[in-house]
Amino acid sequence: MQNAQPQDGHSHGHGHGHGHGHGDADHTDPAFWEAMAERLETEAELRASLYGQAVDWLAGVLGEERAAASGTRVVDVGSGPGVVATMFAERFSGAEVVAADQASGLLERAQARADRLGLGRRVSTLAVDLPDDFAKLGTADLIWTSHAVHHIGDQQEALNALAARIAPGGVLAVAERGLPERYLPRDFGIGRPGLQARIDAAWEDAFAGMREEIPGSVRTVEDWPAMLARAGLAPSGTRTFLLDVPAPLGPVARGYVRSQLEHIRERAGDLLDPEDITTLDALLDEESEEGIRLRPDAFLLSATTVHTARAAA
Repeated sequence: MQNAQPQDGHSHGHGHGHGHGHGDADHTDPAFWEAMAERLETEAELRASLYGQAVDWLAGVLGEERAAASGTRVVDVGSGPGVVATMFAERFSGAEVVAADQASGLLERAQARADRLGLGRRVSTLAVDLPDDFAKLGTADLIWTSHAVHHIGDQQEALNALAARIAPGGVLAVAERGLPERYLPRDFGIGRPGLQARIDAAWEDAFAGMREEIPGSVRTVEDWPAMLARAGLAPSGTRTFLLDVPAPLGPVARGYVRSQLEHIRERAGDLLDPEDITTLDALLDEESEEGIRLRPDAFLLSATTVHTARAAA
């Protein structure tokens, strides 16, 4: 199980970028994620306002006094390059924060980021290969996992294992799915209107195909509060956080949107009709004024939903 900051074309994310293509199994390979390291870090930084709101909210859910205490331990499961882990260290002023991931290259980035921000004494890294290494996580007052559980075959068992690592009165926070990202008006003058709705449908099929190929995959009704309750925790609130970057986009957000469209073209293109593929190719054209690099109407809107539940005191 690796980092999951990009969000499956949903926000996941995907909210939320990291993509799941039809028949794609490379999400299980640490090298795949390490090759995406710069993109993952850029995307997480682009979402900093969203994650900052989530971290602030979670401090309140856990309790401000406990969030600031020196004995508090926070574990970011599927931390990737450590952007959110360092945000926890900044907000939870006395806590020990552990960035846990399978990809060693991403963990190196996470530690370097913490050191650069002066947080190295309170941020550490942990190499884990889930679902085998849940016990290595140790006990935590707060476990945060963002778009990572869906990379494990039995999502309920994954939540059960995470719940078992929560200290008495502690909190498990799970960010999964959300609302599909939006980049363009319904009719942006190329091809048939409603392209993004059709992309959503193709991406859902690709996501389902990815889930089916994970070893031990179990189909689950993704009612996350109910799943957390079945894991033995008491649901303690769900909130959705918005990323709203209006047109015209700056270069970083515009580059991210282009990379998302390119990813969709590569990973789910076989699930779209030829006209929509032609439209995607036009949007990806670097020289065309109709392409995403030069369009004045491109924007970025997505939402990430966080579900929380508390262990008995």
